[in-house]
Amino acid sequence: MAKTSNSDAFVEFERVQKSYDGENLVVKDLNLIMPKGEFLTMLGPSGSGKTTCLMMLAGFETATHGDIRLDGTSINNIPPHKRGIGMVFQNYALFPHMTVAENLAFPLEVRKMGKSEREAKVKRALDMVQMGAFGGRRPAQLSGGQQQRIALARALVFEAELVLMDEPLGALDKQLREHMQFEIKRIADNLGITVVYVTHDQTEALTMSDRVAVFDDGRIQQLAPPDQLYEEPENSFVAQFIGENNTLEGVIKGINNGVAVVELDDGELIDCKPINVSKAGERTRVSIRPERVEYNKSRLQEGAHTLKAEVLEFIYMGDIFRTRLRVAGNDEFIIKTRNAPDQERLQPGQQIEIGWMPEDCRALDAT
Repeated sequence: MAKTSNSDAFVEFERVQKSYDGENLVVKDLNLIMPKGEFLTMLGPSGSGKTTCLMMLAGFETATHGDIRLDGTSINNIPPHKRGIGMVFQNYALFPHMTVAENLAFPLEVRKMGKSEREAKVKRALDMVQMGAFGGRRPAQLSGGQQQRIALARALVFEAELVLMDEPLGALDKQLREHMQFEIKRIADNLGITVVYVTHDQTEALTMSDRVAVFDDGRIQQLAPPDQLYEEPENSFVAQFIGENNTLEGVIKGINNGVAVVELDDGELIDCKPINVSKAGERTRVSIRPERVEYNKSRLQEGAHTLKAEVLEFIYMGDIFRTRLRVAGNDEFIIKTRNAPDQERLQPGQQIEIGWMPEDCRALDAT
């Protein structure tokens, strides 16, 4: 088949739309380019369009409009089994009547591969996920984590260059899920495969990804590396969805030399970076991460902005202290401070002064 793209991109969505009823768009004008070897996570709440995008890429759903390309070739009309894409699902989708080795051999048999080649590939795939001794067992004899490894091995067995994962760790307990996050990322990096990973778990996305596409209402709200997404959210939705975040409501009084002066609803004036605002008079939602706020005056840097606050709750969490404050009328203002010998343990009702650097404070859209 002739190539239809001149780009070096490996996965491409070009103006892709999807509607199930002909009226309401679940995916709206999606443009996305992925290079080979990238680990990209589609992150968002239920109904945001992320899983639909994955299913269109896999071939289980058809785009209503636009083009999806793999290595420069349009795959819109290629059936799923001919796309050469590996899939890992949350429910593993292993055949219970087959052994582990037979489960892995099945997609190779479908591809008419000879027995000796099948056996070699099955052994290699099992070794990749450190399950080489389990080929003779049935899925029911494996733990949840072991089944997840086998599901991953099956996606890798025919040496697919692209692997799609749909909430693959959702059924595992917290400790095992965290362990498997690092395992999957390690395997993907070692093999150099391209991964599209769908989750609603922010920590998973930040831990595993080269880039994260944050979905809401059928659109990508921001596409960026994890650190940039967390430190530099481009709108209020991303700021609220990624990690814990404090917000204060106010009005833009003016913007000069890359600094927005915001009058908070209680009358306080603060300086922020203007991100999704452009002029005086606009409503804004100010965003500050909990770990960027300090109440220990000896740790405040020169130029820090300070506000008065009342302690509502102080929680000892081992490595950190988590304090809930009343700040500028907001009773859910959270700060996280490192447990250190010089860090005071606060008491409910205590009046304190908190501070942060203006560059850590972002004036975003109000909605």
